[in-house]
Amino acid sequence: MLRVLVMVSGGGTNLQAIIDGVKDGKVRNTEIVGVISNNKGVYSLERAAKAGIKGVVVSPKDYSDRAEFNKALLDTVDSFKPDLIVLAGFLVVIPPEMIDRYENRIINIHPSLIPSFCGTGYYGLKVHEAALARGVKVTGATVHYVDKGTDTGPIILQKAVEVKENDTPEILQRRVMEEAEWILLPQAIDMIAQNN
Repeated sequence: MLRVLVMVSGGGTNLQAIIDGVKDGKVRNTEIVGVISNNKGVYSLERAAKAGIKGVVVSPKDYSDRAEFNKALLDTVDSFKPDLIVLAGFLVVIPPEMIDRYENRIINIHPSLIPSFCGTGYYGLKVHEAALARGVKVTGATVHYVDKGTDTGPIILQKAVEVKENDTPEILQRRVMEEAEWILLPQAIDMIAQNN
């Protein structure tokens, strides 16, 4: 059984896709052991509670400096004894010590076809705003392993999504989530759980 820890910052739609995938048998041999959020009161924590999954908040605001926060975050992660850490919209820089300790065991979902519209500053709606400003006809999502760069780790899966003429960043974001992110992330976890 693959022990999965999901890390979130917001509403948790990707978390919900993973929860549903496990429940529906699309994500096999997997148990979600916990959810860590860096923000209090986000809907993702409610999603975790509804699914009977332990949710914990580790917020940088609760610590005097980044080093103290990083230590608390790593201690909390370790306490779940995860086999795989899934960053599902976790908008905090992962401490290098955590990347070392969990090398090739942290994956992230990014809302573009890496190497386009990725790296520092590209997150959330900013990715879709940049894609529309550039005039691309196709965007999508990428699941990749996390290394010490920003969106630079080895790619696991990608899925293309069409950009339509009257798209706004919000409409495009929704389509990328529905047609790519919510499909790819459970698929990648299942692949890892099956050792593919």
